[in-house]
Amino acid sequence: MNSKRNMLAYDRSSTGLWVALIFLVSLNLRPAIAAVGPVLAQMGTDLAWGEGVQGVLTAIPLIAFAVVSPLVTFLARRIGIDISILLALLCIAAGDFARSFGGGVGIWLGTVVFASAIAVGNVLVPVIAKRDYAGHVAMATGVYSGCITAGSATAGLLSAPFAQMWGGWRASLAFWSVPPLVVAVLWALRILHNRKIVVASAAVRNSPSAQSARSQSSRGVFARVLRRPMTWYVTAFMGLQSSAFYTMSNWMPSISASIGYDASTAGVHLFIFQGIGIFSGLLIPKLMNVRGNQVCAALTASAPMFIAGLGMLLLPHLMPVWAFVGGCAQGASLVVALALIALRGRDSAETVVLSGVAQSFGYLIASLGPLMFGVLVQATGGHHVPLMVFTFVAFLQCVVAVIVGRPSKM
Repeated sequence: MNSKRNMLAYDRSSTGLWVALIFLVSLNLRPAIAAVGPVLAQMGTDLAWGEGVQGVLTAIPLIAFAVVSPLVTFLARRIGIDISILLALLCIAAGDFARSFGGGVGIWLGTVVFASAIAVGNVLVPVIAKRDYAGHVAMATGVYSGCITAGSATAGLLSAPFAQMWGGWRASLAFWSVPPLVVAVLWALRILHNRKIVVASAAVRNSPSAQSARSQSSRGVFARVLRRPMTWYVTAFMGLQSSAFYTMSNWMPSISASIGYDASTAGVHLFIFQGIGIFSGLLIPKLMNVRGNQVCAALTASAPMFIAGLGMLLLPHLMPVWAFVGGCAQGASLVVALALIALRGRDSAETVVLSGVAQSFGYLIASLGPLMFGVLVQATGGHHVPLMVFTFVAFLQCVVAVIVGRPSKM
């Protein structure tokens, strides 16, 4: 028991540059997924996969997010938050490598492994950011969201060129196993640093706030959160915005290729889509309290994706424009979704439960996006019908944005 308490005691705020390591962790939470889109067609050709099977592959990470997210709390209680992050980084690296060089089984197993590990990071990175930047939570949220987007954009831009330079998609995807290993080494040093502080200072093991949190009935909080309609509005918004992001991240290169762009240019379109989200995510907080609600922010973040969907349907040769417009939506929508979780939870216990529910069911909703897109491409032989469905889903996000932006009175 004492050893477990000592281990959990290392989960404490760091000082100096150690604090900023959480942003390096954030950089590694999307490249393994975003790198697939630009080489998805190559994978399909090499493995003799149709678009339907490709769609299944792109949906697996989101299904893993949905399944694993509710379990992360139990892992963190068992081995600690910081050790959980270290384990996640190592599993991201192992899963990336297995996907590239593990044969037919390795592609599927590796994808499940790194996606499950990313789910751990999705849940715990906000917790660490809030803990280590207690006085600057809004700033930290914007920065780590920007880092997530930056990692995704970088992987989307470099994936196709790496495949050309290194003779195929396997080496290109395997590259993304290296950065999490580097960050894992640094994170292990951070844990050792915190361990020395704990041992030297003989810190108090159980703070009053921790005892208070444990004394609450977790079952009662869970039931209360599930009964609130706002929980499901937040979940719907999280799911719809994630669906749009992952659908475009995986299929935008294929759409670009279908209208005549080469693989490298298609990768640039994806980079525009993902990269511009860094800036929109940093700007959207300025609209988070217009007239005392979040309707303006949520709708402003959602509408550009609907416009981008219409644009790809009606004027597809302006793909760079629609990549830019859609990118404005995806970066801002992620920040709004994360902020709504924090704002709609009435206390810390509710916020933790709301986060778990919104991410679990939200990513389950999101997994249908890239999967259905691939199935429809294969069934119809083109991208027109899938884009119609995508645009309709983007419109639904705008409707939900108006509802979720109004704080509940209960």
